[in-house]
Amino acid sequence: MKYHSKLFTLFLVSVACCCQKPAGEDKDSTKTEAPTAITVSPESISAAAEGSEYQLTVNSPVRPKLSGLPDWITMKDGVFNNYKITFTLSVKANPTYSSRTATLTVSATGMADKSVAVSQDGQEEPVDPGTVSNDAIARTMELGLGWNMGNHFDAYANGVANETAWQGKSATQATFNGVKAAGFTSVRIPVTWMGHIGDAPDYVLDEKWLNRVYEVVGYAENAGLKVILNTHHDEDHGEGDGNHWQDLRGAVNSDAINTQVKAEISAVWGQIAAKFKDKGDFLMLESFNELIYGNEWSSSSNTEKKCAVINEWNQVFVDAVRATGGNNATRWLGVPGYAANPGYLKSLTIPNDPAGKIMLAFHCYDPYDYTIGDKQLPDWGHTGTSYKNGENEIRALFSDIFNTYIAKNVPVYMGEFGCSMRNKNDAKAWAYFCYYLEYVVKAAKTYGFAPFLWDNGANGYGKEQHGYIDHGNGKVTDNGTDPVKAMVKAWNTSTSSYTLDSVYNSAPTF
Repeated sequence: MKYHSKLFTLFLVSVACCCQKPAGEDKDSTKTEAPTAITVSPESISAAAEGSEYQLTVNSPVRPKLSGLPDWITMKDGVFNNYKITFTLSVKANPTYSSRTATLTVSATGMADKSVAVSQDGQEEPVDPGTVSNDAIARTMELGLGWNMGNHFDAYANGVANETAWQGKSATQATFNGVKAAGFTSVRIPVTWMGHIGDAPDYVLDEKWLNRVYEVVGYAENAGLKVILNTHHDEDHGEGDGNHWQDLRGAVNSDAINTQVKAEISAVWGQIAAKFKDKGDFLMLESFNELIYGNEWSSSSNTEKKCAVINEWNQVFVDAVRATGGNNATRWLGVPGYAANPGYLKSLTIPNDPAGKIMLAFHCYDPYDYTIGDKQLPDWGHTGTSYKNGENEIRALFSDIFNTYIAKNVPVYMGEFGCSMRNKNDAKAWAYFCYYLEYVVKAAKTYGFAPFLWDNGANGYGKEQHGYIDHGNGKVTDNGTDPVKAMVKAWNTSTSSYTLDSVYNSAPTF
């Protein structure tokens, strides 16, 4: 028995030894076989002018190194595992008009180097505004210098729009005659419709309110003015009172709310458009004013979804107007993006329009702390102490809009701009106030879009005081005389000696 036990034990040991892997073989059968050369993916990178992040994946038998990075590319290291590593390359925006290139080198001990070519486009070179003549600029010239009848038909109290709720005056024929005589050629009449809309599903508009708006548009027509008519404070700016029916926040978070709002937009605009379908081409309709999510004037998250809903609403507006026929089949229509902020124009989709007559709208109160904010800084521009780069900032903004849209024959207008009145007895503050308005209007004319001054009928000075034309009798106010003359001069004067540069060179000095 002992003899047989030993034989059995030897047999087991022999079998066990036969089942073991040869010495030096990786026990992990899933491990990738080591490559014999460096490979990269992608083999070249084409970066956009505005810059971005790009992934570069390298396979190598040993941990590779990446060299040759220029100062406009930074690299974030990855983890080398299973003979592979991914580097994250951050390419900075190219501030020049010229393209640029770099050759990166991937190296590893004992291996031949591998090159990766990186190229980046330059910024699109701006077009000289003086060399462009197209339909977009022709439309701008038709509108010309514009004026807003603000805080008038857009005013409301207790959830109901009311013409005299905020400034106490009713519009007359003399109002618009005065606007025309002052040198303006277009008016924007903001109208709030809440409190005058019936229940679903028809959302019937109050006939008395609609007729009054129609009457006032007729005053402007009689005066020979172009007109923009919109829906204004119907948007919900975080009030949450249930009266502001253009509820972007609700629509972004609920498909049911979005569907309901779109139905109301279609019904309301269908009725407005039907009322005005026989009015001539002097009338333009504008979908909305400043749609925002709650009270977020600058979108901090989920911006793509917010802008997508606005794009849907703009399309509903266009479809509703065009469906009414008559002159509405071909009249110009205006659409803003998120908050009417020029920074969000890039997220605005131009609605499909069989007539091809869509204008993009934006508002400009830059810089906020000088124009309408609490600080009411004392001056603006290169000769002052505040916002010494102010002119260049306005010029850069307007130039970007021109090159992105107007030079490509997409018409744009500045539906609102302005600056709170300064005290005429403060010579310095008054001079810079008038200079700001003159410069902005001259810049708008230079870069090919119509500017519409915000006038809320407040005839004083200080924050949110924007009274230039008396809303009841059309007379230029005492405070409005100087700035109105400056703006009319900026728009109407086209000589070799009066240019945007000459306005800049004539800035106040104190």
